[in-house]
Amino acid sequence: MSSDPLAYLDAELNQLKERGVFRGLRVLDGEQRAHATFDGRSVVNLSSNNYLGLTTHPHLRKKAIEATEKYGVGSGAVRTIAGTMELHVELERRLAAFKKTEATVVFQSGFTANAGTVAALLGKEDTIVSDELNHASIIDGARLSRATIKVFPHRDVDAARTILEALPKGGRTLLISDGVFSMDGDLGALPGLCALRDEFGCIMMVDDAHASGVFGAEGRGTIDHFGLHGRVDVQVGTLSKAIGVLGGYVAGTSTLITFLHQRARPFLFSTSHPPAVTAACIAAIDVLESEPEWMRQLWENTRFFKEGLTALGFDTGQSDSPITPVMVGDAAKAMRFSDRLFEEGVFALGIGFPTVPQGRARLRTIVTATHTKDELTFALDRFAHVGRELNLLPG
Repeated sequence: MSSDPLAYLDAELNQLKERGVFRGLRVLDGEQRAHATFDGRSVVNLSSNNYLGLTTHPHLRKKAIEATEKYGVGSGAVRTIAGTMELHVELERRLAAFKKTEATVVFQSGFTANAGTVAALLGKEDTIVSDELNHASIIDGARLSRATIKVFPHRDVDAARTILEALPKGGRTLLISDGVFSMDGDLGALPGLCALRDEFGCIMMVDDAHASGVFGAEGRGTIDHFGLHGRVDVQVGTLSKAIGVLGGYVAGTSTLITFLHQRARPFLFSTSHPPAVTAACIAAIDVLESEPEWMRQLWENTRFFKEGLTALGFDTGQSDSPITPVMVGDAAKAMRFSDRLFEEGVFALGIGFPTVPQGRARLRTIVTATHTKDELTFALDRFAHVGRELNLLPG
């Protein structure tokens, strides 16, 4: 018998390598930009969530530096002890106004915002009705809550209705969906789900991580995009994608936010954001409200790239967003496709099980506002070349 109780991990890692689906970490050298250097190779970067290019925006840099010089590098405590700074309160005021809600609370990540909120709101006597492709953080939060979990097929409002009709009367029910699904890039069926919320008295929750800064007026998200203000009880957003910094938040009524102050475990037991991060997030809201050209350019680039992939003959699924999957099917083949593109100067991450279902492996691409047409044209040319080389395209 081995003296190492973790020896089994080597065997499992070897299995991943034998199947061709093992993924190492690509190391970024320098700034997170549309054209960047990973593992020493200069590549067109189609794998970043930096939708608007705000990670390097001058206004965010300036405010982060000013906050560090004024307040130091850390907050020194959790929010409920000594770690609530005026900067945190200001960020939450700005986010609430931006999302058109009464209040917000900021978490350390979008993952903890989802998981902590779902676990705090529901208990073992309650029910969660969830889209089958919802983010892993929602799934984990549902499990932590100990509520009964009912899953409906992706975007199938009729199936969700059937589940709700069969539930016993009297219990609390949370109806939950992503606003934009992170692997397929399609939008949640929010208008239909909100109609169910109104009819059955559910708590409606939307994870809008990939919609913030991308959809709606000035990037307010899918609730604004669909005109659903006042009909979504819990809105979750992120500060680490289009916002360009770090963290997550929940927006809703003042009562909801005060309750999360008392019961959301990630909020209660994690040190609050450093001053630089908080100030940069506030600065990002400034940019969203005053520089609409970034969103316009994001969508212009997105349309150009999607049309190019489609013209080449690739299957890009049902994407409605800058997240554009290039469907491959076989996981090992998708990873090989990704590796060859990287060798050719394009970073497009291969995604397989368990992140996506078996047989649905793909390359997940994200176009940003800061890509140039020359960079996107180069990427399309490399997709065509490698796709034909690997017999993923005819010719």
